[in-house]
Amino acid sequence: MSLEKVNYKKFIAPLVVGILLWVLSPVRPVGLSIGAWHMFAIFVATIIGCITQPLPIGGVAILGFTIAVLTHEIPIDTAIAGFGNSSIWLIVMAFFISRGFIKTGLGRRIALEFVGLFGKRTLGLAYSLIGVDLILAPATPSNTARAGGIMYPIINSLSEAFGSSPKQGTQRKIGSFLMFAEFHGDMITAAMFLTAMAGNPLAQSLAKSMGVHITWMNWFIAGVVPGIISLILVPFIIYKMFPPEIKETPNAKQWSESQLKEMGALSLPEKFMAGIFVIALLLWVTGSLTGIDATLTAFIALSLLLLCGVLSWSDVTHETGAWNTLTWFSVLVMMATQLNTQGFIPWLSKQIAGAMSGLNWIIVLIVLILAYFYSHYLFASATAHVSAMYSALLGVAISAHVPAMLAALMLGFFSNLFSSTTHYSNGPAPILFGSGYVSQNDWWRMNAILAFVYFIVWIGIGSLWMKLIGMW
Repeated sequence: MSLEKVNYKKFIAPLVVGILLWVLSPVRPVGLSIGAWHMFAIFVATIIGCITQPLPIGGVAILGFTIAVLTHEIPIDTAIAGFGNSSIWLIVMAFFISRGFIKTGLGRRIALEFVGLFGKRTLGLAYSLIGVDLILAPATPSNTARAGGIMYPIINSLSEAFGSSPKQGTQRKIGSFLMFAEFHGDMITAAMFLTAMAGNPLAQSLAKSMGVHITWMNWFIAGVVPGIISLILVPFIIYKMFPPEIKETPNAKQWSESQLKEMGALSLPEKFMAGIFVIALLLWVTGSLTGIDATLTAFIALSLLLLCGVLSWSDVTHETGAWNTLTWFSVLVMMATQLNTQGFIPWLSKQIAGAMSGLNWIIVLIVLILAYFYSHYLFASATAHVSAMYSALLGVAISAHVPAMLAALMLGFFSNLFSSTTHYSNGPAPILFGSGYVSQNDWWRMNAILAFVYFIVWIGIGSLWMKLIGMW
C-alpha cells in the first residue's frame, strides 16, 4: 500500500495567512473580541484552503473544524450541531433525487425528446437543451451533476453526430455554441430555484441567521421573471456573438429518434422517477400552504424512491458528492454562523456601511453586487465564495437600509450569476470548458460581455419585478 498524495505546497498560503492573522490579534480593530478575531483567522485560512485545495475541499473543511475546536474557539457540541442544519440536508437529499434521474435514464430521455421536438435549427436546439436543464433544475442541487452528468454527454454526442469535434478542428460547426449556451443556461436555471445549486440553501441559511427568512416559493417567484428573460436573451446573444457554422439541424430529430429507439420504451423505474419528481415539485411549491418544510419534502421524495426500488441504499451510500457536500458545507456554515454570533460580521458590516454612509441604498446595493460579482475572479468555487462574503455583504446592505429581502435574494441570485467570469468559476465550467469546444480567450471575452446583460436584467428588471409583487 502506498500513501495518498497530498500537495503540501498548497498548504503554504492558508497557513501563512491564518497564522499571520492569528498573531495580529493584539492589534485587532477596536470593538472586536479576541475570540471573534481568532475565528476570523481560522475561517479565512479554511476558505483559502478551499481555493488552493491541498486536499479535497471536504478534507480542508475537516482540518478547519479540528483547529477551531482544538483551539477552544468553538465548543465541540456547537461545532457538531452544525451538521444538523436543515438547509444542508436539503442539498444532500436532492443529490439523491438527481441520482435517480441519471440512474433511470429519465434525464437523458427528456433531453432527447426535446431535441426531437425543437431541434430543427441550431438556436432552437440550444433552447431545447436549456429547457431540459430548466425542468431538471428544481430537483438537482448539483448544477455540476446536471450539466456534467446529464447535459454534457448529450451535447457532445449530438455535436459529433454533426461532425463537430475539437479533435478534428471542427468545433465551431455546432459544438462550441451548444456548449457555451448550456453553460449559461445551467447558470441561469441555478439562480432561479432554491434547490438548483448547492450554494443557494447555504445563502438561505446565512440569511436566516440575520433575520431574513427565504422560502423555496419566494425565491422562485422573485427569480422567475428575470430568469425567463435571461433564458430567452442570453442564448440569442451568444448565437450572434459566437455563431455556429451550421444554422439548420434537420437531422437532429432523426438522431434523437435513433437514440430513443436504443433506449426502448419508457421503463417502470422512469415512470416512478417522473411521478416522485412531480410530487416533490408540488410539495415544494405548496410548502407555505401545507406547512411541509422543503427539507422534509426532499426526505419524502428519497423515501419514495427507496420504497419503489428506483434507488437502493447502496446508491445512497455511494453518492459521494452528497456526503462530501454534507461535510464541508456543514463546517463552512458553522464557521460563518460563529463569525456572526461572535460579532465579527456585524462589526464588519457596520464599518463598511459607515464608509458608505450618505449614499442612497440603491447605489449601495449596486456597489455590493458589483463587488460580489467581480471578486469571483479570485474563486474557483461558488460555494466557497458564498461562505466567504455573503453574510458580510448582506449585513452591509441591511445596515445601509436596503430592503432586507431584496438584498438577500439579489445576493443569492448573483451567487450563481457571478460564474459568468472564468473557466474555473464553478463546477460545470471546467467540465464544459475542458471539452475543448471553446477557447479560454473566447470564454472570458463573451462572459465579460454577458455580465452586463445579467446586471441589467437581474438588478434592473428583477428589482422592479420584486417591487411589483410586493417583496420589498
